[in-house]
Amino acid sequence: MGYKIAIMGTGAVGAYAGAHMARAGEDITFIDPWPANVETMKAKGLKVSHIRDVPEWSTPVRALHLTELQQAAKEKPFDIAFVCMKSYDTEWATVMISQYLAPAGFIVSLQNCMNEETIAGVVGWGKVVGCIASSITVDLCEPGHVRRAAGKSGDKHTVFRTGEVHGRITERVQEIRRLVALTDSALATTNLWGERWSKLVTNAMANGMSASTGLISKDILRDNTLRRFGARLGSEAIRVGQALGYELEDVHHIDPEVIAKAGEGDPAAAREYDEHRLEEVSKAGGGEHRPSMGQDMVKGRRTEIDFLNGFIVRKGEEIGLPTPANAALTDIVKRVEKGELQPDPKHLIDLRLN
Repeated sequence: MGYKIAIMGTGAVGAYAGAHMARAGEDITFIDPWPANVETMKAKGLKVSHIRDVPEWSTPVRALHLTELQQAAKEKPFDIAFVCMKSYDTEWATVMISQYLAPAGFIVSLQNCMNEETIAGVVGWGKVVGCIASSITVDLCEPGHVRRAAGKSGDKHTVFRTGEVHGRITERVQEIRRLVALTDSALATTNLWGERWSKLVTNAMANGMSASTGLISKDILRDNTLRRFGARLGSEAIRVGQALGYELEDVHHIDPEVIAKAGEGDPAAAREYDEHRLEEVSKAGGGEHRPSMGQDMVKGRRTEIDFLNGFIVRKGEEIGLPTPANAALTDIVKRVEKGELQPDPKHLIDLRLN
């Protein structure tokens, strides 16, 4: 206790984790660019609901518009700033909040994609900590209201993994673990980059597919062609990550080598992959969630496709590994985003790749 904390970006993950911290008595300030969201938080606090097991609750919070952040110059500086913005907003958001950071303060990337390098370009590597939210399935369904398409994961699945870029366990990493553990299960990791790339693979297999097809997760997984295209996306991403030297963790609770081989056409791996993914959607509430990029497309917002599948394509090009499935999906999502195409499963079902 005693740290002054900023949540830069009160979208789904920032709202969900920050609300739990605020409810526990931590000194939290929420900063967000969506005026209606800020005004609702000021008037009613943050509301948190779950699809099962957890009663709905609300907590009062301190919230600021971007234009109000300058008043922080007259206050005690922030010790910790969680950047929870979309990847394309990472740099300017880091520049903005860094002006109000204490000399020993640091920034935590609690985001999708791999944004630590972007943050370090602003504040230096010594002020960067990474934090991954794995299978958290949250959405900001209306101003001031974050909803989770599940209950708490607890012992069933570790949601938050936080670590230093150099891999050592430090006091500040343990403090971030304590803070996010107020929300759900958490661990401090010595393998931030492997965890980060594994989450990138997870997102690459789901987000763009939802954005381009208009489908929620269970409908994608129940279609044989789409499910196997997801394996192809994952396989390419895994092979690029391995070539870059990352020690990958499980992806969708599956050994990444199984996904890689399934995407490459190995029959035994494909059977294991299919069985596991279909078992997921057979559970109560399984796959009912619309991945974040699918949510962005429905809401008419810019997607993070260039920072997910597009990033995998660029990294593959750097090391000479082709990623045709990820390249094709990136192109389709961009065309849907621009309105040249409407979301439709046919974009992927009819796709022919060499």
